Amino acid sequence: MKKLSTAVSAVALAAALLPALASAQNIAIVNGKAVPKARFESFMTQITKQGGQQRTPELEQQVKDELVLREIFVQEAERRGLQRSEEYKSQMEVARQSLLIRELFNDYQAKNAVSDDELKAEYEKIKSANSGSEYRARHILVESEDLAKSLIAQLKGGASFAELAKANSKDPGSAPNGGDLDWASPGNYVPEFSQAMTQLQKGKFTETPVKSQFGYHIILLEDTRTATFPSFDEVKPQLAQRAQQQKLAKFRDDLRNKARTDYKFGAQ
Repeated sequence: MKKLSTAVSAVALAAALLPALASAQNIAIVNGKAVPKARFESFMTQITKQGGQQRTPELEQQVKDELVLREIFVQEAERRGLQRSEEYKSQMEVARQSLLIRELFNDYQAKNAVSDDELKAEYEKIKSANSGSEYRARHILVESEDLAKSLIAQLKGGASFAELAKANSKDPGSAPNGGDLDWASPGNYVPEFSQAMTQLQKGKFTETPVKSQFGYHIILLEDTRTATFPSFDEVKPQLAQRAQQQKLAKFRDDLRNKARTDYKFGAQ
């Protein structure tokens, strides 16, 4: 009898603890169906990480309210049989594919991180392409060769380059600043412009108009310097992002190219 009494007491204790255990695992019970705490934590993670919000008691309460409301609405939709409609099935398939594709690319990125050696090699490649000299120049851009010649004559007579640029240049970006183009490498300009600029001596201007697709230029070279380039650590985040995007794009293209399909993709 003592053993039976002990067993009954244990059963009674377990029954008393069940609601507490269920409460610890769920945030609510809606019409007999649990809204699990795991769902709440997953939702909170998405909001705080992707949405950039801080986890606060107020936010937690809002999320709990939302999840319980969702459960109420979903149960009503299922009671009405809406989950059996063709429209619902079609949208669920699209959602399933989207989630799987996202997980595929996330998994690839996690397993194919860009190494420091790859980033340093890319850094040296870009640095090499941007080495050399930088030039600080001004220019006056006009429509006609005759006007350009007239302005050159005024410059030879002692007129201010900056003032003539403000009054005559049709380049909206530099004219208000007296034609100032700031520091740049020759590759930033059209060939005709860069060729004429790099042949000038410091403080000199072109004595014949320089024709390009934009019109006629008069160029003044103010100064030159050795091209500066940011350190590896300064540009590492941008290099990493670009390299990861390139890897992901290649992975995507490789999958498409290896697939056996009779479908013809449009031009991309």
